[in-house]
Amino acid sequence: MKAPPSPRVARPVLYHRWSSMTFLHWRYPAETVRPLVPGHLTVETFDGCAWVGMTPFLMEDVRAPGLPRLPWVSRFPETNLRTYVRDEHGRGGIWFLSLDAGRLPAVLGGRAGYWLPYHWSDMSVRVDAGRWRYRCRRIWPGPRGARCHAESKVGLVLSERERDETAHFLTARFRLFSQVAGRPVTAEVEHPPWPLHRAALLDLDETLRRAAGLPDTDDEPLVHASPGVPVRIGMWKPL
Repeated sequence: MKAPPSPRVARPVLYHRWSSMTFLHWRYPAETVRPLVPGHLTVETFDGCAWVGMTPFLMEDVRAPGLPRLPWVSRFPETNLRTYVRDEHGRGGIWFLSLDAGRLPAVLGGRAGYWLPYHWSDMSVRVDAGRWRYRCRRIWPGPRGARCHAESKVGLVLSERERDETAHFLTARFRLFSQVAGRPVTAEVEHPPWPLHRAALLDLDETLRRAAGLPDTDDEPLVHASPGVPVRIGMWKPL
């Protein structure tokens, strides 16, 4: 099954590469997620449930058009907590519950530019012989000490049959939503289809869901992994 096509972002305001990403997804009742999403957005469900994703990864090659990559600022770990929504026009996308980044300038830029709930955290990503290890402990703003320590074992590329509707629903997302000074806004994100791999979760110690207002669950997450994709981010526009 083929992934939905990406939009074309003709005038990107940022270039990224999202590398060594593990996708962890949990099912939640839609009514549990609803209070965490603005009223102008609808919680999108699949297979009768809302889904919450945690995505630790390495942000690389971050730069604005016409500017070079800067070694320290352009490469850092990030861990996002997100759910899936639709706007009043029926367009699907991501609502971020939190974003943790290992560089304070990136946090300040994400908060000022897109009003996203970025947090500065002590973080690391280590890739070693098919084992991807992530460490995240929040510094500012609170709740201080919220964490995500995870380790995944990455296997073979998914077969075409394994790249099913569920995988695409959870990973093929090309739009983010935010609120800038109280105004609902959206931005398009362009990237090629994720090269998804099989993955197993070896270890997880996290409190990011609880910090965002979600209850803990006993369910094991659904796991995917990807070596990464290049990304073009568009400027936000009012809904």
